[in-house]
Amino acid sequence: MSGDEEGLQAVYRGTARLRPDPRRVIAALLVPGEETPGGDSRAVSVGQRILAIGDADAAATLVEVRRRFAHRHRDLEAAWSRHFHLAAQRLGGIDEIPVDKALLFGAYFTHEISLEGAALFNPSIVLHPDQNGLATGEARFVMSLRAVGEGHISSIEFRTGTVDAVGEVRLDDPGTFVGCGRYSPGPYTRQLFHAKLAERGCDNQAAALVLDRLGPNFGTRELDDAIATLHPDLHSRAAVREAVTGIRWVAANNYSVEFPAGTQIGERVLWPYGPAEVQGMEDARFVRFIDDGGEVTYLATYTAFDHALVAPQLLATRDFATFAVSQLSGPFATNKGMALFPRKVGGQYMALSRWDRESLAVATSGDLTEWAEATTLRLPPHPWELVQVGNCGSPLETPEGWLVLTHGVGPMRSYSIGAILLDLDDPRHVTGRLSAPLLVANEEEREGYVPNVVYSCGALVHGQTLVVPYGFSDSAVGFARVDMAWLLSRLSDSQS
Repeated sequence: MSGDEEGLQAVYRGTARLRPDPRRVIAALLVPGEETPGGDSRAVSVGQRILAIGDADAAATLVEVRRRFAHRHRDLEAAWSRHFHLAAQRLGGIDEIPVDKALLFGAYFTHEISLEGAALFNPSIVLHPDQNGLATGEARFVMSLRAVGEGHISSIEFRTGTVDAVGEVRLDDPGTFVGCGRYSPGPYTRQLFHAKLAERGCDNQAAALVLDRLGPNFGTRELDDAIATLHPDLHSRAAVREAVTGIRWVAANNYSVEFPAGTQIGERVLWPYGPAEVQGMEDARFVRFIDDGGEVTYLATYTAFDHALVAPQLLATRDFATFAVSQLSGPFATNKGMALFPRKVGGQYMALSRWDRESLAVATSGDLTEWAEATTLRLPPHPWELVQVGNCGSPLETPEGWLVLTHGVGPMRSYSIGAILLDLDDPRHVTGRLSAPLLVANEEEREGYVPNVVYSCGALVHGQTLVVPYGFSDSAVGFARVDMAWLLSRLSDSQS
């Protein structure tokens, strides 16, 4: 149903529903004592007790652990081996430990995390890179999702599927296993280091002692060498120590993740690696970005959360198998809800920003990294969006203008999905908006972890239909379709 009586026959809820599956688990490192923030490691004492287990008991325990857990992961023993080497270094002499004892050691330092144990919601949707083998009128898509598990840690999951000629969604089986991919640090740009250090208040002469030794682009080895060449006496200076700590922090937040060949997109999860996102990667807004030469890159902004601060960061991929993760800078790359336009406008990158936490702005950048200019859109609030207004994903290009789905927060913290239209040549101008929401939570959707919410991170235009995946009550995902002719007519006829 629509929030507008005239829209009752133009907005439809589909039959597909996507709910959390607690069986989707990853094998993560567990260091006893460090399960909670500020906890002291008990790795050495636990490790010594593991090594003291008799051979017969160790063999029997390993057989039982394999029986209970191996079928739940693609290569669990590889995770055990990796965790053994991470945890056992503190004990010394690890090369002398028998293979089976090392695997058991790794099992004790491993735990399962149910990625969706708490919730699965806030989807965005883009055309799949592969559109081969489809029936007439069908399109294949990739959908990102925010998954929330133990400790309320958020990660980014994926699903694939097809939408048919009338906009009905069919989801693919996501696959049996879930994996986090292989992490690699860098590459880096000196410009970004200066910008992020300035935000931390330590882009000073001490930082220059390291950064001036580097070129505009560099990798981990060059950075380590630049820090290592500092005179030992400099390390005793507080300003230098602070600068090096800041440089290491920036480096840790910029990385890439590669997933093994042969894994399905639905089996891949982006798990927090950087310190800025240690508590979660939230609400990715993916867009199929076409550059000036016609090359396609899938970009997404997402919210990085570190227990205290939130900041948008950037994802980039060509194939959903290798992802580059990088930080953004500038006063308008702050807070939640940043969403990129699918191409440059007027020679500049553009993005929707909610830098002030409660309204929509259009930000511009010359390099996709620094966002130093923005114009707040003039949107006198309707009652259903009086508390705050944000976007529900990247703008969608239509002949009539840039279609932007919005979210508004009204009484009783009820979230609704609305729409505005921006000028195609100058998106800083609003040319139309709906006076009533497209979608509000119905009686079946209003109950959940966060009641009375409908929220999307990105929709897809398919023929004459707008396909809108949406999270409801921060618990699960539904799919709506909107008649584009009706929607654009209402927007074009409205007064901004």
